[in-house]
Amino acid sequence: MALPALLSLEPALHERVWGGRRLRAEGPPVGEAWIVHESNRVIGGPWAGRTLAELTHEHPEWILGGPGERFPLLIKLLDCADWLSVQVHPDDALAQEMVGPLALGKTEAWYFLSAEEGTQVIAGLRSGVTDEQLDHAVRAGGIRDLVEFWPIHTGDAMYMPARTLHALGPGLFLYEVQQTSDTTYRVWDWDRPPTAGRALHIEESVRAIDPRGRPAMCPAQPGTYRVLQGPYFALDHLELRGTHTLRPGLRMVTAIEGTLAVTGGGETATISPWETVLVAGGAGESAVSGVGRALVAGLD
Repeated sequence: MALPALLSLEPALHERVWGGRRLRAEGPPVGEAWIVHESNRVIGGPWAGRTLAELTHEHPEWILGGPGERFPLLIKLLDCADWLSVQVHPDDALAQEMVGPLALGKTEAWYFLSAEEGTQVIAGLRSGVTDEQLDHAVRAGGIRDLVEFWPIHTGDAMYMPARTLHALGPGLFLYEVQQTSDTTYRVWDWDRPPTAGRALHIEESVRAIDPRGRPAMCPAQPGTYRVLQGPYFALDHLELRGTHTLRPGLRMVTAIEGTLAVTGGGETATISPWETVLVAGGAGESAVSGVGRALVAGLD
């Protein structure tokens, strides 16, 4: 039996104190929808109900397009109605030291699907901050005075290397692609009352923050283009008026405007805004067609 080329995955919704109503209208606010993750289960087809982790373990060459022990990326949609904590993530070496030998770091990137007027993010420290000032601010709760605020507009993107201090602000709806890791060290949580699961990680943060860590800002632009590329992933923006052939290899296609058709391995899947289809790395030639826009994440 031929292996499926196109996989649709069941998103996992995560309630967050800072979440809004875009991802779920009723009930507690949802901040994150994990739309591609190794724990997600396949919808439909011969692999229905199987997790992406299971399939990657059993068919790494087919899923990834090459060798590998686990699915390397996590893709989310985030709805920010309030500030997220000021936080930092370790890189691979520090994660293996602080978390465990199989842990991964967390380099990430954001594409801002919608940004209300005046919205901002925190990314990195202001120029001239010393190690002593940083250490004192983390321990004393004064980090806000040392961070860099960046204005954000719809269509902007930002690449955030691991160990860079950051926080997303209210009024943002965004797409995030990152390494497969959820290791987060909270530095400061805007003086919210302490709750279970939202502890600060002072000592871990002091070790993890790179005072020289800076993001790469990619201002909004029209058309089809490579938004960003790093050592762990690449992200393309497609503006479609017909058919666009995708680069070979593992691809995750998310519609952000219009109803689009993804083809590969003799199969076709239709996606509407915020829906995603995974194109297996071993599936060969694939394409996206229709009228609209899409984001495509991959490993190259």
